[in-house]
Amino acid sequence: MEKMVEGKSITFILNGKELNIFVEANETLIDVLRNRLGLTGAKDETSDDGASGVSTVLINGKPIISSLTLAIELDGKKVDTIEGLANNEKLHPLQKAFIDKDAIQCGYCIPAQIMTAKALLDINSDPTRQDVQEAISGNMCRCTGYQAIINAILSAAKTMREKREINGEKI
Repeated sequence: MEKMVEGKSITFILNGKELNIFVEANETLIDVLRNRLGLTGAKDETSDDGASGVSTVLINGKPIISSLTLAIELDGKKVDTIEGLANNEKLHPLQKAFIDKDAIQCGYCIPAQIMTAKALLDINSDPTRQDVQEAISGNMCRCTGYQAIINAILSAAKTMREKREINGEKI
């Protein structure tokens, strides 16, 4: 007798492109991203509690732990990963700032740090150091001591504000 697979076909926007995919009822977002779609930027949690934050992606602009999120919940939502952040081959200001400010050590936590920072800067274009510290508090880094990461985020925020001012956009 054949085993029945429970799940459903869902449609969501992944990095700006509509995607329709069948997901099993118990399949996590991290499993779909890494194992089925080949997007390996979000890292797999080493524990089941999501405490390190390394699997963070954005759902509808909010940072979420993809290893704790069932893929079936994505139907009709927007998902952004580190792979979709660069514009063509031009790095996002956050990515560039992380490089320029030496905020990358082993790189394991960096995609989650950057995506969390993007969520912050999307709602607060001029964060304080404390705003940044609070925003990234759910993302562990064992290499940098966080100061370089915070400096990179603040630098990117300044760059993004200046670019908006040059383009005449309202901040």
